[in-house]
Formats: sequence, structure tokens, C-alpha cells
Amino acid sequence: MTTGTSSHSASPTVRRITAMVLLVTIGIVFGDIGTSPLYVMKTIMHVYPAYDADYIIGAVSCVIWTLTLQTTLKYVIIALRADNKGEGGILALFSLVRKLPHKWLYIVAAVGASTLLADGVITPALTVTSAVEGLCDIYPRTPVVPIVLTIITLIFLAQRSGTSAIGRWFGPFMLIWFLMLGILGIMNIGADTSIFHAFNPYYAVRLIVHYPGWMFILGAVFLCTTGAEALYSDLGHCGSLNISVSWIFVKIMLILNYLGQGAWIIAHQGAIAADANPFYAIMPKGFLIGGIIMSTGAAIIASQALISGSFTLISEAINLDFWPRMHIKYPGTIKGQLYVPAINMFLFLGCLLTVVIFRSSARMEAAYGLAITVTMLTTTVLLGFYLRSRGVASWITALFMLVFIALEGAFFTANVFKFMHGGWFTVLIAGLLCAIMLAWHIGRRVRSRFIDYKPLDGYVDIITDIRNDREIAKYASNVVYISYSHTEGQVESKLLYSIINKQPKRADHYWIVRIDHVDEPDTLEYSSKTIVRDALFLINLRIGFKVRPQVSVYLRQIVEDLVADNQLNLTSTYPSMMRHSIPGDFRFVIIQRVFSQSSNCKPSERRIMAIYELLRHITITADKALGLDTSTVTVEQVPLIINNRPNRRITRIS
Repeated sequence: MTTGTSSHSASPTVRRITAMVLLVTIGIVFGDIGTSPLYVMKTIMHVYPAYDADYIIGAVSCVIWTLTLQTTLKYVIIALRADNKGEGGILALFSLVRKLPHKWLYIVAAVGASTLLADGVITPALTVTSAVEGLCDIYPRTPVVPIVLTIITLIFLAQRSGTSAIGRWFGPFMLIWFLMLGILGIMNIGADTSIFHAFNPYYAVRLIVHYPGWMFILGAVFLCTTGAEALYSDLGHCGSLNISVSWIFVKIMLILNYLGQGAWIIAHQGAIAADANPFYAIMPKGFLIGGIIMSTGAAIIASQALISGSFTLISEAINLDFWPRMHIKYPGTIKGQLYVPAINMFLFLGCLLTVVIFRSSARMEAAYGLAITVTMLTTTVLLGFYLRSRGVASWITALFMLVFIALEGAFFTANVFKFMHGGWFTVLIAGLLCAIMLAWHIGRRVRSRFIDYKPLDGYVDIITDIRNDREIAKYASNVVYISYSHTEGQVESKLLYSIINKQPKRADHYWIVRIDHVDEPDTLEYSSKTIVRDALFLINLRIGFKVRPQVSVYLRQIVEDLVADNQLNLTSTYPSMMRHSIPGDFRFVIIQRVFSQSSNCKPSERRIMAIYELLRHITITADKALGLDTSTVTVEQVPLIINNRPNRRITRIS
């Protein structure tokens, strides 16, 4: 037995704190939640135009306690501890609980992942539009929509080149941004010091109890915490300790800014234009241009973080069987930096459509929030099952789920009222994405259920005889088959059929490479078993859900290990090539199963498999998905026949 294991760095959750890592964390993690002051208070004002001081104090109190309960308690203190080898996010969390007996949890994960992707469509449009609209305070006729479309286009065009060149500036820029937020808040808090009452949760409760339309108010308040889910998803980039420490600074700066905006609104009550944005109003006139530039830069960084997060989410979804395999590029040398062209185009067109349909941040805010509340609810459910699986007391788990389902349920109900005002847009996108995820996942499960497996040991003699039969033309020196069997020692029956029955394949060496996509994100290891010395090898590859599959590269490394251990003679057996010690060639054979219309199955299974086959047309080919050299790959299509009903037997007549 030979075993090789990739080297693993220390888990990000235990990285030690340094000033540089904290700076990087501020730049990567908090872009989304850090741009919320651009539109939260403006939305709160527009919800209840007849506001008074008590209303503003209550609204700011809601913001402070939402950031405390939702972001700090749930995500920073609890969720960041639910890491999968240092990785976070809805799918990393699902991978920790998917082996529990509650099989329906995959639906929760699919709903959460799809709504998070839908959020990635509207957030860049909203943040960039909110930033650019500040120009209207200087030049009322500013062509906001064309400028926003241009900026969004440039953001998405930059993805194909990677962001390592500009990413190093994210940290310093966002540090200046948060300092700016805090300083602007401090400069304006003195306008009305009654705003400090907002720290008392009594004012938040009083607002909800006494003001009409409190649901709409909560819908506006919720915008302050929409970046919390992205914070959890970025766990693998920076580690929980660095995120937790950075959050202390970020939260203080955010609260100072909200307090400053609230104090300014109270002080200027009755003299504020209907379309005014208090975020820009609290800036000194001479700093307005600089503030708009800073806001636009922060919006771009927030957009970049969400786009990169969407690429990572799709990569995880592919390896967890939630999404068809797509072409993934690795444009930079930074670990984990991905670029998925098809998803980039989808997000780009979605953002353009958002801007063209809604045209202003005020209208986009109506569409914002509904999808992400669903993501947060699904995260709460999965976290509850995770806590229980880790031995946390039942009453603590129940209390956690009760508190946060009630809180997020209230936010969800509040955002449901936005449905006709724009919420339908994100629900439509999320519904489409969720349908694809569920159809693909269920299709893979149905497909796997009807694949027949046989023990490899029972076919050793016939494979050995084929190897030694000189009457059969040699197919290749080395024939490599890819297997996805869940049981070591068993292989797909169609794989054996390919070797023995379908053009018997004589070779010097037979390789069965069994690929196991594991729940750990960065696992890359193998074990090998020699079934017949120097003839038949079984290779078990364990690949994490964030690892780039490069089977050709991995197999080459494994072969080198076996040669070094004298378990393999790779020299070709052709006399002319043996004389010069030339290694034999390799040919990969991939068995591709196509759903057969002659299947005798349930109508529901037939519909699912029909959708699955339709989706399969948008996937990349199996050789590209596995990182194989296409010149040495043969794809053999075989029918996948699903029979779960007795077939009618034909009657013989004389």
C-alpha cells in the first residue's frame, strides 16, 4: 500500500493575528456590510416621511441591536466556529451535516445557496448606484445609469485577469473608508446628542410597537446586516480570529456613522429634501467629491468580494453535486482565486438588467433583502443541526434556533411586503437557480441509485488473460479508467464490460482511478493497491471540494511514486521502444451514461432525468472537468436504463 498526502497549511481558524492579516481581512470580508451606510438611513427616512426624533432614535436603535444580535452573536460568535477545515459558508456548513439522517437538508442548502447567488446579482448594482448618485448633489443632471453601467462593465471585465494586482490595495482602502465613516459620524453626533438613547433597546421595541407600518421599517433596518452571510463565507480567506478582531473596529465605525446620520436627521428635521441622502449630507461641502470617490471605490470592492464569493460558491456546488461542471480558470497565484466565465457572464447580465429595470437605488432597495433573509434562515437551520451533531445541549440548540428563526422570520415577513415593489426580481432569479440545483442534485442521486457495481477481484483472471492474449491487438500500454464507486474494491459493471466485452482492451497495465470528492475543502491525497503485480492497480483519489481536479497530473505523480518503490516497470513492452527504455503510453477511458428513454421508471424520475440530461448539455466535457489530456481520452457512451417496475415479457408463439 502506498499513500501520498498533500501538504496542508494550518487551519485559517488558528492563524495568529498580525497587523497585515487584519488589514487584509478588513479589505476582503467587510466590503458588503461596510457599504450599507450608503443607503440604510435614506431608506429608513423614505419608509416613514412623517418621521420625528423618536422614530429616528428607534430606527438607529434597531440598527445597533440588529448588528449586535444578528451579525455579532449569530455570525461572528457562533457561525464562525462552524468551520469545515477552516472554510465557511452555506455549502461548507452543509458538508458538515449532510451525512446526518435528515436527508432533506440538501433542499435547505440548495435554497440558501441559490438565494445567496441571487444576492450577488443585485448587490453590486445597488452599491455602485448608491455611490454614483452622490454626484447628483453636485450636478443634478448627472447621467447616473450610464455611469453605473460603465463601472459595472469594467468590474466584470477585470475578473478574467484576476484581482491579485489590485487586491493588495483593498485593505488600505477599506481601512481609510471605515475611518472616514467613523470620523464623519463623530463630526455630526453633536448635532443632537439625544441620538445616544439608541443604545437602549427600549427605543427599538417602542418603534416596532407604536409606529404604523413597522414591517416596512424592519425591511429597511435589515439592510444594515445583509453582508453578514458574506462575512461567514469569507472564513477560509482570513480565519475566524482575524474576522472577529477586525469586526470590533468595523462595528464601532459603522455605529458611529449611523449615530452621526441619525443626529443630523433629527437636527435638520423639516428641512431635508425628499430625495436627500443623509450619508452625503453629513459630509463637509469641500469633501463631497472625495467622499463620492471613496464611496465608489468601496462599492467596487464590495462588488468584487461578492463576485469572487459567487465563483467560490459555484466551485463548491459543483463538487457537492449541486451544479453542472463548468469551465473554471485560476487567473492568479493566490490560493482559492477562481474565475468561472459562465457565472461571470450571468452575474454581469443580471447586474445590467437590475440597473436598467430599477434605474435608482431607492427602487433597488425595494428589491433588496428578501433573498438574503432566506439565506440567513437556511443558515440558522443548518447551524442548529450542526450544533446538535456536535453534542451541544438540546435546550441550547432549541433556544438558538427559536431566537434567530423568530428574528429572521420577522425580517423575512417585513421583506415579503417588498415583493410587488421589486422583491419578485430576486425571488425569480433565486427560484431559477434553486430549480437547477435541485434538479441536478436529485438527478445525480437517481442516476447513482441505478448504476450497477461489481467486485473487481472477481474479474482479475479474465483481465489477466486478456493482458496476455497476443491475438488481441494492444489498445495501449496503460489503460486508465475513471470510477466513482462509493465502495473500495467495487467498480461499475459498465467499466468491466468496456474492458472485457466492448472491444476487449489488451494493455500492459490497467489503472482503475477511483475519485472520491470529500467534504473537506483542501484535501488532496491518494492510496494505491496493487491487485496484480505490475499489471492491475487500484488508485483511490480523495479530492476536497475546493481543489482543482487535475487527474493527469496526480496520476503522473502517483506513477513516479510506484516506480520509485519498484512496484511498477513503466517501460514499454514494444521491443523497439523497450530497447531504448521509452515509457509506455497512457490512454484514459471515460464511461458516460446517457439516460435511456426505454427506461421503465416513475413519471417523476423520468421528468427529473429529462431535466438532468438537458442540464448536462451546458456542462463541460468529462475530460476537461477532470483535467485530462484530451488527445489521450476516449469517451464511451452507454445507456442508463432505470427499471423499477417489472418488464412485460414477450409471448412466444408457434
